[in-house]
Amino acid sequence: MASRVNGAITVDEVKKTFEGNIVALDGVSFTVDEGSIFGLLGPNGAGKTTVVRILTTTLRADSGLATILGHDVAKEAEFVRTLFGLAGQFAAVDENLTGRENLYMVGRLNHLSRAVASERAAQLLGQFQLADARDRTLKTYSGGMRRRLDVAAALVAHPKVLFLDEPTTGLDPQSRSDLWEVIEGLVEGGTTVLLTTQYLEEADRLANRVAVVDHGRVISQGTPAELKANLGATVLEVGLADEDLAKLAANALAQLGSHRPHIVGSTVELTVDEGPRVAMEALRLLDQQHIEPVDFTLREPSLDDVFLALTGRQTEVDHEGDGTNAVPGRNKRQRGAR
Repeated sequence: MASRVNGAITVDEVKKTFEGNIVALDGVSFTVDEGSIFGLLGPNGAGKTTVVRILTTTLRADSGLATILGHDVAKEAEFVRTLFGLAGQFAAVDENLTGRENLYMVGRLNHLSRAVASERAAQLLGQFQLADARDRTLKTYSGGMRRRLDVAAALVAHPKVLFLDEPTTGLDPQSRSDLWEVIEGLVEGGTTVLLTTQYLEEADRLANRVAVVDHGRVISQGTPAELKANLGATVLEVGLADEDLAKLAANALAQLGSHRPHIVGSTVELTVDEGPRVAMEALRLLDQQHIEPVDFTLREPSLDDVFLALTGRQTEVDHEGDGTNAVPGRNKRQRGAR
């Protein structure tokens, strides 16, 4: 079957509305280059998982075109399913089976012979550093081990395209870092990865290109460096003793940058182009208002800043089922999110 569309993955003006006139996707478009990692970045409810469900043929778009390696996911669904692997937000493995049994089962479901399924299971257990735990049931696996096995299961049939729908949700920082290294290794081997994530540092670390999704629309896309460069050269952070002082400081500093100041807890953040000069002017303005900062920092912009500038709010990480709504190891910006 000949490829008809450029890009390993193409989404063109895709729309989806659910019952009750809930607009999940409102004309989403992007293209993923072959052998790259593309990040769909946004909070819960932004539409990321709906995009993945359409691309993986479990949901049909109302309109628009979606293709994988040039093949229409709606018209050629059965063939398209042979082209990709999927690791969702929650493990699609059986905790009553061992690691080896899980991968063998997936191989047989993908019509591999018994010998090939066994060989493939052994290869992936080694690749994902799970060989020593191959004969343990998943009940004994840590969260990080389960997620690695879930990604391994998505790779049993040698897919050319891999969908990772928030694969590191709920993992501790070390387990997340370990999985990031695995994902980077897959792309070096030629796999194309579409990654959905709420973790801005995850997109910054992994993705060649990023699309920021909010309320079912792509509001910006480019490389992480391009998105940050469009924001400004420097972020000025001014820490105050309390939120009331932060509001006063934000009013005083509003005249200094092309972007309005944002208040995160008791910290005021302002994106500026001439950091050192603006920092001196900021101190002068605060002194005039008799406002004394407890912290004063200049730093490079991050994808957190990009998302905040584009949407007017921060990502609201909410891990369904794990009882938390903060990212392990994040800085004060995340902990102060509303």
